Amino acid sequence: MTRKTPQLSRRGLLAAAAVGTLSACSGDDSGTSSGPSSGPPTGSASTGSGATSSAAPSGSPTNADWAQLGRSVEGSLVLPSDPTYNQVRLLENPRYDDERPLAVLQVSSAQDVASGLAFAQQHAVPVALRSGGHSYPGWSGGGSPKALVIDCRPLNQVTLDGTTATVGSGAALADVYDAIGGQGRAIAAGSCATVGVAGLTLGGGVGVLTRAMGLTCDAVNSMQVVTADGTVRTASAQEEPDLFWALRGGGGGHLGVVTSFEFETSAAPTLQTVYLQWPISAAAQVIEAWQQWAPSADPGLWSTLKALGGQKHTGGPILLLSGTWSGSPGALDGQLAGLLNHVPKPSTDSRKSQSYRDAMLSFAGCSSIPIAQCNTGPGGSLTRESFGATSHVAYDPLTSAGIDDLLGQVQAAQSSGLLEAGISIDALGGRVQDVAPDATAFPHRAALATVQYTATYASGSPQAADDYVRGFRAAMVPYWGAHAYVNYSDARLSDYLSAYFGDNAARLAEARSTYDPNGFFTQPQDF
Repeated sequence: MTRKTPQLSRRGLLAAAAVGTLSACSGDDSGTSSGPSSGPPTGSASTGSGATSSAAPSGSPTNADWAQLGRSVEGSLVLPSDPTYNQVRLLENPRYDDERPLAVLQVSSAQDVASGLAFAQQHAVPVALRSGGHSYPGWSGGGSPKALVIDCRPLNQVTLDGTTATVGSGAALADVYDAIGGQGRAIAAGSCATVGVAGLTLGGGVGVLTRAMGLTCDAVNSMQVVTADGTVRTASAQEEPDLFWALRGGGGGHLGVVTSFEFETSAAPTLQTVYLQWPISAAAQVIEAWQQWAPSADPGLWSTLKALGGQKHTGGPILLLSGTWSGSPGALDGQLAGLLNHVPKPSTDSRKSQSYRDAMLSFAGCSSIPIAQCNTGPGGSLTRESFGATSHVAYDPLTSAGIDDLLGQVQAAQSSGLLEAGISIDALGGRVQDVAPDATAFPHRAALATVQYTATYASGSPQAADDYVRGFRAAMVPYWGAHAYVNYSDARLSDYLSAYFGDNAARLAEARSTYDPNGFFTQPQDF
């Protein structure tokens, strides 16, 4: 089966489950600014001031012949004077709506990518790479510094041949789920409808079936990638193994532009989904019990625990859990007993049995609308909201003092002026731990959970949202240390190499020196 998916360009904010509360959904790190002398975006935590391109430039951005580039590609080159420019330049997060790149190259093939990279190097034009447009720091916007955006979203075909899915790097998750789930196959990935599969996978890929199936990158058999020299390579365990290792968890934008993936799919399970909610007064007891239970539960059971406050919660902060069970339907009650026997009775307890396809689209907020409208662009049915976010990776359960500090930060959201702000804790364990921390670039195999701090706001300056999430993270550092997840990038992290990659950072640097020896891809947080 081959399905040409519609272009999904921005992210909606999702329900925590089929019924749930809005919060920022998982982002990706696919978008990066790179190129000769590009430097970091304003306010980013770059360790350098740019790099020399892979080929000596013969021109400059001011005299670049854009018509030449337009003639050399089969895709669309969109310039500021074009009528579609103000649409195609946008990212998922409205806080970056003022970003105005030099141009947006909507590629139609790996060769278009190679042509774009060659043009950028010839004219000393920085490039920003984009698959889904969900870069938390806005690095796929191409506005700071002004850059040529290489937009892979048109590479959105999804084909299934037996158990192997070939997925274009611009495909959005809702379309992947629809295409392969409709044929009875599955991969483990995130719950956000408009996230691009490339950014998710390159950073590792956590989601609602992570504990049952592993990280998204664990299902990759091979990738097609265009490196800085314009070579179109296949990266797999047999071909370019060091590149293959680095692209599974090392984040996007450092080593090349991935244009397609081959995934080994699994049989699509029937999923039992669960949504629970408690009054905030029960939060300390529930958090204590959840962190002891969720990461060590049966691998078929995944859950996320969210504590959220802000203007959307006029009655005070709330605590909720959403989860999936991929085992025998009749066994869910027994699995949940490991938590529910130790906490107050939930005020809400909603459970449902669904196919893999329907459950994943439900998590994505797309269960009752056509797939073609499951986006945030014109004709779409999801809403864009401005937000700030950062992350932790938790290796240790919180002490009682840590839980108290966490709840203090959630309570502070009530007076922050933010629409919704708080924390989401997603259980790891299960199949994630079956792979050694150095077998792929993703180092956090032994962690208990990934953590997102998020804050949405109506309009204006992002300062309050950024201050809130970074303040929340700082309050939890004494308990969770400095680890962070590269797909939830934060430009203000000082020791980001250690936080994102741990002991794998040195090998990532070696791969960089091999595949981009002249440092063309200058992501602000580079290795």
